Amino acid sequence: MSAERVVVAMSGGVDSSLAAAILKDEGYRVIGVTMRLQAESKVVERARRVAKRLAIPHYVADFRDIFSRMVITDFCRQYSRGRTPNPCISCNRHIKFGALLNKAKELGAAFLATGHYARVARLANGYRLLKAVDPGKDQSYFLYILGQRQLEYLLLPIGNLHKTEVREMASDLGLTTAQSQESQDICFVPDSDYRSFITEHIPLKPGDIVDTEGRLLGRHKGLALHTVGQRQGLGLASARRLYVLRLEVNSNRLVVADHDRLLSHRLRAGRLNWVSGRAPTDDGNITARIRYRTPEVAVRLHIKNGTAQVQFDQPQRAVAPGQAVVFYQGEAVLGGGIIEPGNQYEEG
Repeated sequence: MSAERVVVAMSGGVDSSLAAAILKDEGYRVIGVTMRLQAESKVVERARRVAKRLAIPHYVADFRDIFSRMVITDFCRQYSRGRTPNPCISCNRHIKFGALLNKAKELGAAFLATGHYARVARLANGYRLLKAVDPGKDQSYFLYILGQRQLEYLLLPIGNLHKTEVREMASDLGLTTAQSQESQDICFVPDSDYRSFITEHIPLKPGDIVDTEGRLLGRHKGLALHTVGQRQGLGLASARRLYVLRLEVNSNRLVVADHDRLLSHRLRAGRLNWVSGRAPTDDGNITARIRYRTPEVAVRLHIKNGTAQVQFDQPQRAVAPGQAVVFYQGEAVLGGGIIEPGNQYEEG
């Protein structure tokens, strides 16, 4: 039995609720903290009810200002630059494992716990970040930004469970969140309609839609409303199925092409983070994921001057600048980076 204090990031959902319950049962002195990221208070109220049921103290940390500056503003800025950002990764970097981790330390906690589906392995020479037991819920992709400093404080109580087990255990404990719905993709975008959100937050400049030969095919209402691989909503009258191949910010042109042109043999990534603190020296058995829901693919990885050159064993569809590429070696997360614009659609 442990008497150490742990702060649990309670989002009002079933995963973080059960994480708090598990840790209390294991003997930790659990403190629930809910991050207020927006004006609405439903999340806070749900978390407060769970904390009351578990008889643990509950606090609210108001992070609305930093969330707006570091996540929402950056989200809009990246779209204005013709990129496709992942705000959940930005939130993990700056909010959950930045501001909230600092708050946990202020409260005298030895650990911070979340309801992420992933695992931390504590070894003699450091810490490893591992995939979750449940492959359908694994969230290690979103955590590649963690390093040894954060992993030292991190507990992930549900990483060894399947989602069905989580719901069953929460129901057995009488937690009101046991059958709560899955959270939406982007918490600050109403109805997951990012185009309406972008339209309200950044100025849009209409421009040309062209093919790869530069022939004019139509007009777009703003590059920020489009992403690589998109087919719907282009407003083109064409007998062919055309997809967004790239966004040319300098010329404000949207370049479209046939499906086959979306296949990429390589990518380049910057803003790298390695979980161990060092780039991998063993390049065998490395796989990569270019989006959260895409399968892993075997890659060859070359690091030079802080940039990763990635060669796919099998070409990948619609590699989008601004998204994260995450590298794995077996169950372990090696790290990752942000995909940069480049020559990925040339023959390779």
